[in-house]
Amino acid sequence: MPIQPAIFEDHEIRRVYDEASETWWFSVVDIVQVLTQQPDYQAARNYWKVLKNRLKKEGSQSVTNCNRLKLPAADGKNYLTDVATAETLLRLVQSVPSPKAEPIKLWLAKVGYERMQEMADPGLSLDRARETWQKHGRSEKWIQQRMTGQETRNKLTDYWANHEIKKGEEFAILTNIIHQEWSGVSVKAHKGMKGLHDHNLRDHMSEAELIFTALAELSTRQIAETDDATGMAENKVAATKGGAIAKQARKELEAKTGRPVVSSDNFLPPAGKASRIKTVTKAKETK
Repeated sequence: MPIQPAIFEDHEIRRVYDEASETWWFSVVDIVQVLTQQPDYQAARNYWKVLKNRLKKEGSQSVTNCNRLKLPAADGKNYLTDVATAETLLRLVQSVPSPKAEPIKLWLAKVGYERMQEMADPGLSLDRARETWQKHGRSEKWIQQRMTGQETRNKLTDYWANHEIKKGEEFAILTNIIHQEWSGVSVKAHKGMKGLHDHNLRDHMSEAELIFTALAELSTRQIAETDDATGMAENKVAATKGGAIAKQARKELEAKTGRPVVSSDNFLPPAGKASRIKTVTKAKETK
């Protein structure tokens, strides 16, 4: 399930989207930290632990409806974390006396409404993505390239879906073939170079990496369309050919500039700085 943090005021709220049920799951502790206005994340965890035990004794259905999913912490690793839907959180909020209770309720309701809007008009999700990238300091040039690359990616996956390629594992296999071919490294290895864990690799690519990724995927789709590639075997061939076109272009650019296109550069805060940035400061959670 994709992890897409949301921002409430100056706080990052970790959340996971379950595509099967079309449901957002939010980190309960992140919400509690906002409600209690605790700068110390561990204190917010302790508050939730006490509150959860009290609600259990009272037989509260809200606690029963909470789930546990792995979310990234400040150290980049995933830990099991209590999560809940917006509906459940709206009830939990009532158990925490806080001046932030009403703003949080409105925010949770707005998040749910925005998702419904995005399903009806996918363009809205791109607008919100742009706003998020702007808040994270991305340049307009980078944002435009990221969005153009996403449109190219969507056209390719639409083709796959209509030509006997299954979403999930088969999409991932073909994506890795394309990436390995053009870049010389697998998706996993590329993420490792950048020190990424559950982050979206494309959100941490340089402008050049985004451009060559888009070229490889555009080439793959056009080759597949020309050959009417259907099924995994034929689309693997198209993926290899498409990636090879971008590989040749990459090598030519590197020969001219003397600089590698594939790099370890990312948009993560420098080591040590993360603990001083309020929106990403999260203590390690229980495994």
